[in-house]
Amino acid sequence: MFRGQGSAAPLTTSLQRLSNRPQEVERHLVRAFRQYALASVPAQPHLWAWLALGQHHGLPTRLLDWRYSPLVALHFAASDGRHDHEDGVVWMLDSAACAARLPAPLSELLTREGSLVFTTDLLSSLSDGTSAAPPFDAETGWPEQLERESGEPFLVLLEPPSIDQRIVQQAALFALLSSPDMIPERWLQARPHLARRVVVPRELKAEVRDRLDQFNVTERTLFPDLHGLIRTPIEWALQPVQSERSEWETNGFRTWSWQIGGVPICQRNKRNPYEPLATAV
Repeated sequence: MFRGQGSAAPLTTSLQRLSNRPQEVERHLVRAFRQYALASVPAQPHLWAWLALGQHHGLPTRLLDWRYSPLVALHFAASDGRHDHEDGVVWMLDSAACAARLPAPLSELLTREGSLVFTTDLLSSLSDGTSAAPPFDAETGWPEQLERESGEPFLVLLEPPSIDQRIVQQAALFALLSSPDMIPERWLQARPHLARRVVVPRELKAEVRDRLDQFNVTERTLFPDLHGLIRTPIEWALQPVQSERSEWETNGFRTWSWQIGGVPICQRNKRNPYEPLATAV
């Protein structure tokens, strides 16, 4: 699994970035979201579905965004021009090794499902429906209970329901630790064999964006709605003017490209610079 960040900021959840008391704040955020979101979306069957929906729309939660695709992660590491003065990073997580460290009840459930990741329905099946605790605690209390029984925190991977096409296009999934107070980067630092971090140098970000554009990994394809449609021309306009000539190999030919705003405006076959690349044989 992969996660791209425009800067080398600590690996934390949006809930942890919001407050130093994430567990206390979470219940209030989720309660308000469930109450007022009903004007825009159908009622969700359980709390884990509400958390996935809220995370998708920007609600601070205990969930952390990851991707199945390294190219999508690379896009998020290089796409935000506000971080062009900083190195980006791509995190790589060993999902099989994470699943192998799960407490026995979770490991057995995944084995029966033939999967390495959970769905919201699978997580909901672990909730204690007979508990006298408040509903929020009854639905979300089992990870911490399993942590106490196993003696160490663990990480669960959650594949969200396909709420809209954006989730599908971005190959999205979420990670959550057994305690919302546990900082993901610290958890991984104590288990260095589970993850690696690759640095995307700041001076290569513009080239990374151009290369990803050739693979059709852009704001327009990852956000197949008005957001992506608007962001694409804005990205082009904000790209610095590149007057220098760049070269790369394409189908055995050395091609030249002069770029303005990151958008190729001329590609020629080096064997015959006056012949358009599209017609070269």
